[in-house]
Amino acid sequence: MTLSLTAHLATLGITLESAAAPAANYVPFVQDGSLLYISGQISRKNGQAAYVGRLGETISDEDGVQAARLAALGILSQIAAATGDRLDRVARIVRLGVFVASTPEFNRQSAIANGASDLMVQVFGDAGRHARAAVGVASLPQGVAVEVEAVVSLTQS
Repeated sequence: MTLSLTAHLATLGITLESAAAPAANYVPFVQDGSLLYISGQISRKNGQAAYVGRLGETISDEDGVQAARLAALGILSQIAAATGDRLDRVARIVRLGVFVASTPEFNRQSAIANGASDLMVQVFGDAGRHARAAVGVASLPQGVAVEVEAVVSLTQS
């Protein structure tokens, strides 16, 4: 029997929320060949925006890391939705784009992005190691501190 992504996460003490519906005129993910492109996921908790504010202003670095982790959990929810919750469909996490709402003086975006990167390695091991961009931005949807997008390589179904 194939292990589900949800079951694997449960062994790690992680529970996924339902995959978020698109907030505008786009789809949550697109598969092109073996690549799965996942639209930006904001930090959510119990279906609501979490960690609202900017790094270097109202959000601490520790909370920023947690916001990145929550946004990455949204990525995992979209992977589960796209693959029928099949862990064996994930060949590797190829790339994460991490957007950090921050003040102009804030320069630790890469440290904040580790909240997302560390989760991918925790869940997928070496297949979770990925290329990444961590970018500071003035603001993000719903005022959250972090948004994460991803490219995932899938195996054949």
